[in-house]
Amino acid sequence: MPESRGLLWFRRAALAATLLCVIVVVVGAWVRLTDAGLGCPDWPGCYGHVHPAQAAERVAEINAANPDRPFDYQKAINEMVHRYIVGGLGLLVIGLAVFSVVNRRDPAQPRVLPWLLVGLLIVQALLGMWTVTLLLKPLIVTLHLLGGLLTLALLWWLALPPARRELKAAERPVRRLAVAGLVVLAAQIALGGWTSTNYAAAACPDFPTCQASWWPPMDFRNAFILWRGLGIDYEGGVLDAPARVAIHYTHRLGAYVTALVLALVVVGALRRGQSNAAKLAAVAVGFAVVLQWLIGMNLIWKGWPLWLGTAHNAGAALLVLASVALVRALSPRSEVGRYRPALR
Repeated sequence: MPESRGLLWFRRAALAATLLCVIVVVVGAWVRLTDAGLGCPDWPGCYGHVHPAQAAERVAEINAANPDRPFDYQKAINEMVHRYIVGGLGLLVIGLAVFSVVNRRDPAQPRVLPWLLVGLLIVQALLGMWTVTLLLKPLIVTLHLLGGLLTLALLWWLALPPARRELKAAERPVRRLAVAGLVVLAAQIALGGWTSTNYAAAACPDFPTCQASWWPPMDFRNAFILWRGLGIDYEGGVLDAPARVAIHYTHRLGAYVTALVLALVVVGALRRGQSNAAKLAAVAVGFAVVLQWLIGMNLIWKGWPLWLGTAHNAGAALLVLASVALVRALSPRSEVGRYRPALR
């Protein structure tokens, strides 16, 4: 039975929120890669104002007190643009949650997940604030990145209609493998966030070797210390070269593992998938893996240009979208859909 008009509008709104969340993720990457995270050292405003241009007197005081770190107008603009787009996304998510209450009589209407998304955005706002007030602490920034991609995944899950069929026996192992692939992908994205927030991206300037070696000198002991205390300014990074190499190389090794696991997922879905949606999603996963590898390799070979670094983050978002679509396509039909009452 087709979905109700209210639920169709809900999914369209969720799709709009998903697209806006993609923009948030990409702009957030741009902010991080341009070192604009501290462009506005307070939150939620910028030097106590809604726009940095309004804070001329405060900026003059900051420049006089910190001549070695003057105010950068463009970085402040980058940061505030990110915050305002996030604000728009927050309004959309709140709208989805309210609509889930209004449309609660529809048995197929998701009721819990929209409110979980509201809670997740509150946590994201706190992480965004702590990113600034704790001076770009890598653990906080990485969690902020993961929270953004989790928000993207959940919005995409809401936007996708559920399967209208029972899952075949041959598909169940593929679904378990697809879920495992999504977990491995999340771990790899976390490693990527840790690499970026510790300024370790350029630690290995060559590929496939690292510093002309298959196993360069690395300091794993200091590379993965999650909490180093308060009051440390992490802009530019605080780790020495061997620790940064260890982080980068671990992320690179994780890319091999992730590509292998997702390749198995793609092959399994294409061989055993019983729906066109599952096979199309599997093709999308394979395309996203190849694209992400091409971006990653060229990122190293071309000397880390900003646009490719941003594209690498967009590629991670594309991998999340494709992987979630595959798991959704391999999910069994919702029990509640069998008992939908006649539409009035």
